[in-house]
Amino acid sequence: MKEENLSGNSAAQSHPAATSIQNKDSNRFQTVPRRSFIKGLGVVGATLLPGAALLKAQSTSSSGKLSQGDADLLRFALWAELVESDLWTQYNELGGATAPNDGPPNTGNPPYKLALQNLDGDMPQYITDNNDDELSHAAFLDAYLRAHGAESVNLDPFRILQGSTATGVDKTKIGKRLTNLLSLNVDLSWYTRYRSGQNPDLGAIIKGPFTISNEPAIPLNDNDTPPTVVVPAPPIPAGSPAQRIQAIANTAGFHFAFIEQGGTSLYPTLVLKATSEEVIRILLSIGGVEIDHFSLWHDKAGNAVSQPLAGVTDPETKLTFPDLNDPATLARLHLELELTQTNKIQPEPCAFLETHGLPVCSIIRPTSTQLGGAVATVTSFAADGLFNGLPDGFFDLSMQLATAADNAKRR
Repeated sequence: MKEENLSGNSAAQSHPAATSIQNKDSNRFQTVPRRSFIKGLGVVGATLLPGAALLKAQSTSSSGKLSQGDADLLRFALWAELVESDLWTQYNELGGATAPNDGPPNTGNPPYKLALQNLDGDMPQYITDNNDDELSHAAFLDAYLRAHGAESVNLDPFRILQGSTATGVDKTKIGKRLTNLLSLNVDLSWYTRYRSGQNPDLGAIIKGPFTISNEPAIPLNDNDTPPTVVVPAPPIPAGSPAQRIQAIANTAGFHFAFIEQGGTSLYPTLVLKATSEEVIRILLSIGGVEIDHFSLWHDKAGNAVSQPLAGVTDPETKLTFPDLNDPATLARLHLELELTQTNKIQPEPCAFLETHGLPVCSIIRPTSTQLGGAVATVTSFAADGLFNGLPDGFFDLSMQLATAADNAKRR
């Protein structure tokens, strides 16, 4: 989450911010029907913007009603998993080991896959497994909501983005993406946060070690991976055509961790508001897998900023991945090794809670609603550029679902 921007968030504060980010790419907007299909949301439904949301009809058979708050929590969790499923599907098509759910071997985009394997030889399998996990989360939450007589979430009308056209993509999905991976602003504050002894829940403002902005995390098209590009094992020679695709793969490595640390913080905030023991169990169990994902990707991201891979520069955007273990580089960037060392991936102990006299504790952070909650998640994903090109209706729906989840109360 973006700690420095989310203190005291409300839907009224966050929605304009998301819209301003979206408007940077307004020339790609397409029209989506704005008529609301939300029914049966009780008090929350009364606050919905006209035409803001699309929900799937509830099942006619019910195995027990959910409370309003628990349904709101699960609906937002489903929103997050649908968003993640879309972006991980794109990563899997180009860089994964197999088609989803133990499908046939996936050729993908060979130069991109090789560049990812420079971060870790098992990257394709990890990508496929992460994709399968998110798809299973979305399918389960959708089925659970409807089995309990609650409405689910339908984001299909917003699948309008072009996406990559490079070799390896599913041609049937071109123009049908929900998330943008072609130009991202990856918040790296998580990298520093977990190496520090600070806690944003207690007011700490933490910045990342360097900046990734307007950088693709997948090849835009085959111009990024021409037949002449051969991705060598690192180090990548300066001026090599492979520098472009390696920079794209490095960005993906950091984006993987950014996405999953969002879930790592989100699920604890949802659990604290749940009433049903079974809903608590669902949120804890899915949230635990998100933490597992983050730990994995945190480790792999560090390989992009350590030798022999550090120093790669995208020849088009000029983004350089610095060596975060090199004293000279750190001095130039005014950084400290304590906050950048690439093999320090376990959370450092920090102050926890506001009770004086307690010792520091190694924890997930942030977990307060203001910083790690549902509205914060939407705002953070929007700032990342994931939703560039989507219409107002998507932001209306997202913020309404997020506000309902953040307003849920344990009974």
